[in-house]
Amino acid sequence: MLKRYLPLPFVVACCLLAACSGDDPSKKAPQAAPAKVTAQAVESKPWSDVIEALGTAQANESITLTAKITETVRRVNFADGQAVSAGDVLVELTSSQQAAQLKDAQAMAGDADRQYRRQQDLVKQGTVSKALFDTATATRDSNHAKVDAIRAQLSDRVITAPFSGVLGLRRVSPGTLVTPGTEITTLDDIDLIKLDFSVPETQLGALAVGQEVQARTAAWPDRQWRGKVTSIDSRVDTASRSVLVRAEIENKERVLRPGMLLTVDVFRAPRDALVLPEIALMQIGADSFVFRVKADSTVEQVRIVPGARRRGEIEIREGLLAGDRVVIDGTVKLRSGAKVAVEERVAATTSSAASN
Repeated sequence: MLKRYLPLPFVVACCLLAACSGDDPSKKAPQAAPAKVTAQAVESKPWSDVIEALGTAQANESITLTAKITETVRRVNFADGQAVSAGDVLVELTSSQQAAQLKDAQAMAGDADRQYRRQQDLVKQGTVSKALFDTATATRDSNHAKVDAIRAQLSDRVITAPFSGVLGLRRVSPGTLVTPGTEITTLDDIDLIKLDFSVPETQLGALAVGQEVQARTAAWPDRQWRGKVTSIDSRVDTASRSVLVRAEIENKERVLRPGMLLTVDVFRAPRDALVLPEIALMQIGADSFVFRVKADSTVEQVRIVPGARRRGEIEIREGLLAGDRVVIDGTVKLRSGAKVAVEERVAATTSSAASN
């Protein structure tokens, strides 16, 4: 069988044609479009470090009203939850016997006063001895002491409010036999709330009288109450290694009640710090990174040292400078060296940590 061969010039022409067709620019693969991201410049803002704690609300003044003697209740002059003023009569106990004794003692005291004045005049005239006058003086003083004693007994049968505040639930009714220690009701001055909370001893150096606090409660999640630290306990609890701190909060609306659990934020003096939105941060193991936008519209992965956090923001301690542009949205598919199309975002102005 005869083999047929192609002419050599024909083979060379085919190879040149194939090579030329491979160099056609129109046949090259298209380049990937720049990733669209949102970036924000790192800014220096006022920053207040916050100490978080749980506190318990206490009334400014708080007592449980009880009886001092054994007697029956004659009259109750208050209702549950009533606001009262200092000196208001709340409960009257039976006192008819003491009232009669007081009248008798007052009559005897009046007669003793007359005898004293008469003897005083006679002593001056020299017709009565000094011994008789001394006896009249002692009788007068004794009768006045009896009047005071009976009045004290009567005062024990009238229970009054020692200070202005709000009463609790009524525990007695007319006719109830009360004994010493029998609870009648509670009285709390809640126009001012004392908020007690514990702070670890490691934070003791960051505490000072006069620091601003902000409190929240689950009962009213949309409200906040502001106050100031008024005192720091002189001792550290050896069991919990914490110190008790007291703050005072105005409560004119009487919304907060003694015994409520509150979340407390204690703010330190403001300082300047580099701040970024928290969503810009990427966590890889124990390290934190962000993507910084370079001048040629590419990004580089930068390791940073984060600091304190507050709502939606994080402090940058190391790794960035003020003015650096950092990707805050669109970081999922980025890698170092990637081209980006940046949409700038202006950081919100923050005057203090309390406004966040």
